[in-house]
Order: sequence, then C-alpha cells, then structure tokens
Amino acid sequence: MKTIVADTARSMGVDPSLALAVSFQESGFNQRAVSPANAIGAMQVIPMSGEWASDLVGRKLNLLDPYDNATAGVAILKSLIRTSASLEEAIASYYQGQYSVTTHGMFSDTKNYVAAINAHQANFR
Repeated sequence: MKTIVADTARSMGVDPSLALAVSFQESGFNQRAVSPANAIGAMQVIPMSGEWASDLVGRKLNLLDPYDNATAGVAILKSLIRTSASLEEAIASYYQGQYSVTTHGMFSDTKNYVAAINAHQANFR
C-alpha cells in the first residue's frame, strides 16, 4: 500500500512524504480499515468525499480498490493544498474539513493531527 500511495502522489504532483504520512496516520496503510464514521481504506475517505474526488479526477472511484482509494485521498490532498492558505491548513482540512477549519480554526485534536502528520512526514522523506 505504501508503494501505491507514494506512486499515486508522485503521478499527481503531491509530495509522496505527505501522502504517506496521511495514510500512515489515518490507517497505518491498512486498506481494509473502516472507521465508525464510514471512512474507507488506507486514506480513510468517506463516501461523500470519494464522490468529490471522483469529480476531481474525472472518473468514478471505488474506495474499496487500493489504487482508487489512494487516488481519492491524494486528489483531495492536492485540492486542499491548492485552495488553502498554508500546508498546515490543508492538512487540518483533510482531517477536520476545509469549511470548518476556515470558519472555526483548528480544533485542539486537529492541531495534534497536523503535528502528527508533520512528524510522520519527516520519517518518509
């Protein structure tokens, strides 16, 4: 799964260390993971976000497929990076939601998430 996430990130112009850090934090690279909120796969994408990611890449993504799950997560990251004021805000938005981050700022658990991603990212460089 690590190779799939890294290769997908490279092909989509996203720093592979960032995508790997997110996947590690979200699921430990476990494509079979499903959260109580119904976030699916290694990138922990909820179905509604998967539909958005499908629109971003121009084809229907199946979040149960490892390649499509990586594509969905990386497409979302790429969009958040492009539309956020900073990389930290983009990372926070992956976790908390961009509207919530822009409207309310980062919650304390979100700040912890961003710190964890930054620490993990250093390990994947």
